[in-house]
Order: sequence, then structure tokens, then C-alpha cells
Amino acid sequence: MKYLLDTHIFLWALISPAKLSDRCKEIVMCNEDVYISPVIFWEISIKYGLGKITLEGIKPEELLTKAKGLQLQTLEFKNEDALSFYRLPKYHTDPFDRMLVWQAIRNNMVLISHDSQLAHYEPDGLKLVW
Repeated sequence: MKYLLDTHIFLWALISPAKLSDRCKEIVMCNEDVYISPVIFWEISIKYGLGKITLEGIKPEELLTKAKGLQLQTLEFKNEDALSFYRLPKYHTDPFDRMLVWQAIRNNMVLISHDSQLAHYEPDGLKLVW
């Protein structure tokens, strides 16, 4: 099984691993099929630039290296993901979460998230774990 991290899960794994559930720790720390999306880097960079998040002394430019240090793989963001995004129902308004949901569905991945609102997408093919 391949897993895709939600943004907050990536940040928790990097900065505050104690916030992760035992199941998440097991998957993130012990699995070679764990991915992050460039969407995560985009979201973090925007929020960092707006002063909405801090990264404990890490600059956004360092996040790819930090992700590789956690042995995370980067999921390619494909044109087809963007072009077919309109097909995802609008249960959730956050564009970053919606794109991660769509990438997980399109790539047959399990999304690791603590966002209970994303469960609305399970009938549409989303697999979630927390």
C-alpha cells in the first residue's frame, strides 16, 4: 500500500512526532511507500510567507531535504491531476486539502490525515488513516 501525507502530518512528523497517532508513527517511520506531494510544499511556503505558521528554525527551502531525511518519496504532480480536479465533489473548501484528496484517489493511495472532514470523500474512493 502507498501512503500520501497531509500537510499537518508531514509537519508533525518533522517537528512534533509526539502528535502523531501510533498508527501514523508506524507508517511514516517504518514504511518505504510514504509520499509527500509538491502541493504540501506550496501550502507551507504560502502560509510561512503570510506568517501563519512557523517551522522551528527551518526555512521552506529546506523541506525537501528534511523530507528525504524522513525517507519520504515525492509524488509527481501530474497535468492530469490538475485537469481532472473539477470532478472532485466540493465537500471541503480548502484547495490544498482537496488537491491532496484528489491525488490520493487518482493514485490509489491512502491519505494519512487527522482532518475528520475528509471522510466525506470516502464514498468517492478516498482511503484514510489516522
